Amino acid sequence: MNREELPPTSPLLDEPLPEAHPPGLMARFRNYFLTGLVVAGPVAITFYLTWWFVNWVDNLVRPFVPTVYRPETYLPFGLPGSGLIVAVVALTLLGFLTANLIGRTLVDLGERLLGRMPVVRAIYRGLKQVFETLFSGKGSSFRKVGLVEFPSPGMWSIVLISQSPSVDVANKLPSQEEHISVFLPCAPNPTTGFFFYVPKSKIIEVDMSTEDAATLIMSAGVVQPGSDPQKRNAAALAGMANAARVANSAKLQPAPAKVKVEKVE
Repeated sequence: MNREELPPTSPLLDEPLPEAHPPGLMARFRNYFLTGLVVAGPVAITFYLTWWFVNWVDNLVRPFVPTVYRPETYLPFGLPGSGLIVAVVALTLLGFLTANLIGRTLVDLGERLLGRMPVVRAIYRGLKQVFETLFSGKGSSFRKVGLVEFPSPGMWSIVLISQSPSVDVANKLPSQEEHISVFLPCAPNPTTGFFFYVPKSKIIEVDMSTEDAATLIMSAGVVQPGSDPQKRNAAALAGMANAARVANSAKLQPAPAKVKVEKVE
């Protein structure tokens, strides 16, 4: 088909086919740098936090270890993690001793002694209840995630659902409806937030783990739970390739030639 035979509205006459230009040097440098940052950033931060925790435990436990049992006594350098190992062994041994009759008796005597101190008594009881709730594995606190309309109508916040209030607190609440105590973490530090009681009917439970909720809060919504970046990128690339294939096939397909039909009388 000659060019003169194509209709004026043919796509081949409107615009030429786009040519794929390779990315420039700066674009490739930026892509490589961001890729390296994404790979090395989480590894470096995780290694730094782990190293800080190990050193913190070592410095905390080292004064209680006799000099003769310290690794740096026999080595020209310190052995990181030795204090952490001692702490784990000591806590395990303490739990083993507490499980028998003699250990429980000593713990009861210690609790009675602390219970006679006015200020220390309140701190110890509060911390003991928190540790028993968090590390016992039997409680239901902070096992569920929900949504609460806060701080104003139409705005929803992620909360961690705790337990029901005590009888004394429940009787003082103005509404007769059942209330639930919740903790609203703040971004980007989920260890701080607000604690309040809210009616049970005002809570929308979400099928999300507490780890996903903490990740969502710390990232300020950038990392969504259940999202897979690789799958999203693959789907986006597949969609772009399909759209380009359809566009190119439409432009390369020749338009039908116009045939002039004369009426024969």
